[in-house]
Amino acid sequence: MKNKSFWDKVKTNAYKTLNPIIHILEKTGITPNIVTFIGFLITIVSAGVLVAGAEIGKRGDYRYIMWFGIILLFAGVFDMLDGQLARSTKKMTTFGALFDSTFDRYSEMIMFFGIAYYLVSYHYFLSSVFTFFAMIGSIMVSYIRARAEGLGVECKVGLMQRPERILTIGIFAIIYGIVTYSTGNFKVTEEWLPFPVFENISIFTIPIFIMAILTNYTAWQRLNHCRKIM
Repeated sequence: MKNKSFWDKVKTNAYKTLNPIIHILEKTGITPNIVTFIGFLITIVSAGVLVAGAEIGKRGDYRYIMWFGIILLFAGVFDMLDGQLARSTKKMTTFGALFDSTFDRYSEMIMFFGIAYYLVSYHYFLSSVFTFFAMIGSIMVSYIRARAEGLGVECKVGLMQRPERILTIGIFAIIYGIVTYSTGNFKVTEEWLPFPVFENISIFTIPIFIMAILTNYTAWQRLNHCRKIM
């Protein structure tokens, strides 16, 4: 039997924790598709917080990114609930799977839009570029799996799948907020560089830079996996 990865164990324990909520949802009669759509709307709210931070906030105000992270993780809970609810109520349909995947892609692009909007507005140019590449990698990871499975090949390999991406961005957004609240804004600079070596927001943007690399690497992993099978 194949050993479970760390993330698989995390997801298994998370699903067990959510079981009481699933039982409540079963009694309400709410459908999995409605749960999916609620999660999508909450993701829009999270991105809206960043847009508001760009328009009415100030550079270095940690609250917008921190609340974005909190709301994003809350939306991620609904992303877990819809599949579990579909299985427990035996309402798993091909259209439901398509509906879920479609709104997952919309949610992810809206999330990256909010991040990029915020970073561009405060002139974090390199970070906004890496956000764009992270979005490309994220979409390609999902696309390759969908296309491969449409051709009859299971393709779930790789490091940076959707749950990992949401958790990474949400958790580091919250950590950035906590650190900034505790220590205030700080900056490490070098005279020969036109930008800071490190500042508070780097706690949030460095993981996005890493994600830009790992998502595209994961896309390559999946493509190579399919090449070997096909």
